[in-house]
Amino acid sequence: MRKYNSQALLEGLQADIRQLVLIANKLRSEDPGVLLEQPAPDKWNVLQVLEHLNSYGRYYIPAIEKSLQKNKPATEFFKPGFIGDYFTKMLSPSEKGTVRYKMKAPKDHRPSPHLDHQPVIQTFLSQQQSLLELLEKAKTKNIGRIRTPISISRFIKLKLGDTFRFLIAHEQRHFVQINNTIVHVKKTGTFSVSL
Repeated sequence: MRKYNSQALLEGLQADIRQLVLIANKLRSEDPGVLLEQPAPDKWNVLQVLEHLNSYGRYYIPAIEKSLQKNKPATEFFKPGFIGDYFTKMLSPSEKGTVRYKMKAPKDHRPSPHLDHQPVIQTFLSQQQSLLELLEKAKTKNIGRIRTPISISRFIKLKLGDTFRFLIAHEQRHFVQINNTIVHVKKTGTFSVSL
């Protein structure tokens, strides 16, 4: 399994988050009708996708904060765990920017279709700022020895480096979905909701 320089990994993840923040900021000026339009009856609209990500942030940000309280000094290298690496690869978009595997969201991470665009986007942006700060704190910690329980089973704990990797891969995956949704809705011109 590939070994990473810990600092370079964390800085790369920060760069990934900054890219997502740029895109999310652009969504603020998008027509709310586009953000609320479902591309198909069984597909999420853009705000539902963001709220889905927010639901993960509500769990993982406090869990990571708690994990970072452990006093385990940083090491130069990080080696992913088997489960964490598997989750990350499964969630990561392909090199071509497509989603490789379809998955069903757990019940407690399925958003309502009726959402107010500004609070949903602002929550996402606030959570990304928190993640950037947590990644900065993690630079002084051993991200291979500190573990964080996952949301679907608190008995399963991932290395902190893997928790960051899979969480950000999950966000990148859904930003592919957001882009595809916006392209589809604008192409079909079916949106009719406006605020």
